[in-house]
Amino acid sequence: MAERSTAAVDVADNSGDEPLAADAVKATADGADIQDGRAADGPMPEKDGERIGAAPAAAPELHSGHKLARRYRLEECVTRVDGFSSWRAMDEKLRRAVGVHLLPADHPRARSVLAAARSSALLGDPRFVQVLDAVEENDLVYVVHEWLPDATELTALLAAGPLEAHEAYQLVSQISQAMAAAHREGLAHLRLTPSAILRTSSGQYRIRGLAVNAALRGITSETPQRADTEAVGALLYAALTQRWPYENDAYGLTGLPKGVGLIAPDQVRAGVHRGLGELAMRALANDGATASRQEPAFTTPEELAKTVAAMPRIRPPEPAFTAPPEYQHTTYQQGSYGRPAPAGMPTTQPVTVVPPPPLQSRTGKVLKWGVAALLIAALGLGSWQLADTLLGRTNQGSSSDTGQTPQPGGDDNPKPPEAGKPLKPAHASVIAIGGEDQVKPEDAPRAIDGSAGSGWVTPQYFGHSNFGNLPGRKDGSGIIVDLGSEQNVTGIDLKLSAAGQKLQVLAAPAGASGPDLLSEFSQRLTKADTAKKDFSATLDQPVRTRYVLVHIIDLPSDGEGGYRGGINEIQIRGQGS
Repeated sequence: MAERSTAAVDVADNSGDEPLAADAVKATADGADIQDGRAADGPMPEKDGERIGAAPAAAPELHSGHKLARRYRLEECVTRVDGFSSWRAMDEKLRRAVGVHLLPADHPRARSVLAAARSSALLGDPRFVQVLDAVEENDLVYVVHEWLPDATELTALLAAGPLEAHEAYQLVSQISQAMAAAHREGLAHLRLTPSAILRTSSGQYRIRGLAVNAALRGITSETPQRADTEAVGALLYAALTQRWPYENDAYGLTGLPKGVGLIAPDQVRAGVHRGLGELAMRALANDGATASRQEPAFTTPEELAKTVAAMPRIRPPEPAFTAPPEYQHTTYQQGSYGRPAPAGMPTTQPVTVVPPPPLQSRTGKVLKWGVAALLIAALGLGSWQLADTLLGRTNQGSSSDTGQTPQPGGDDNPKPPEAGKPLKPAHASVIAIGGEDQVKPEDAPRAIDGSAGSGWVTPQYFGHSNFGNLPGRKDGSGIIVDLGSEQNVTGIDLKLSAAGQKLQVLAAPAGASGPDLLSEFSQRLTKADTAKKDFSATLDQPVRTRYVLVHIIDLPSDGEGGYRGGINEIQIRGQGS
């Protein structure tokens, strides 16, 4: 079983509806969805949920600089509402930012918040913002979350426009799979809004507030799977159309026209991917809408996730090609080479050359005949020498004692393979060998950051060296390096976190676009073998590719009863494009 990651992940409160006032201490009528101190713009209908009345208990009166458990120093209050407050804090023991929810121990929801936080922490799924601590101490109950400063809220992404088809596909695929895994463990979210979804710098979507935000707000549901499925459908609808699929405006998005009902996404915005639009309608069919092709409505995230996985894969868009500027022909001008003459300098005038008059005298005629005779003699001598040389070579070849014919390009010392120069990678991501969850995708960029002191390191696995023999990981994992454009790859250098890892290096064929399956890397650069900490290989012939996969098949023992591996740095050599 893999250990739970405690990497820093952003979490601010997303537990309510109305925008925050300018003063974070001022209470509002309900909670607020916050990302980097910014409130959400409107409510999300609670079709299947029931909201417990606001508790009369006041939020704890704390201030910046207050410490919890002599460890968590409160720095900024992002919201104070409905008897609880949310803070950005600093974990002084591990020197990292965290998020903290605070409420009095006698708050009517304190017990349910503690129970929800501890249940969420046991899930340990990296697709969710992790609960790091849940404590009752000194008449206070506080829940500590991870904090990721480089993540972007879906609300901010949609403010810039609808997502393109591949990005919307990634959103619904990752969110539905994550919620299906949560419901298999008996956990529901009940507050899946655009501000509850974060997109990391590596392109992975993370969900914050699992179970906890509903407990803070006192929201329950008799059909939690149906409620979360409809919420995922609303997120997909908003991603495709930049419109909120209800009549009320919310989260910076305009709602649908009043009295019309739910409209298919391709009727709201032209160019919407038909398959994704039908998925959104089937998920939102819980509210009475009918899917365009009459398929049954989704009632659980598991059904939605399976349908998304079965649909044809949507490829990312090809990178835009910028044509080079047209070549400007220059005209040669004597003395200036096409450059304008400095101010005040006279312009060079073309010089007319008058040929000398022909030789007409007796002496001139003698000279002409003499020059002609010399030219004839020179041509005859040159022709004779050329013929003699060719005949000599022919005779030498026919009378050779060895009887061997020289081969073109032959050399007793063949030229060694070219090592190439380092190529600058554009992006790195973690491959999901089984098409399921990835191994620490947020750490993939560390494998190409130019520093061997940090990198992508796997969790600790027990019982099996092939990634714990977990479903979807028993064939290993690895890092995909995107070179940005097709290059002629001649070699690769690796700095591994530990010796003894069994790995191979593969490449996608020329013309491949966004490969993320092992079968899509058909060019083998190195054979599968156990490597030392420093691994280097130079190819006999350059390989044309854009995507290179370092595939780790087996992990070495970490000396603590488990198995762990990773890659600190990847350097790909080549001849450029």
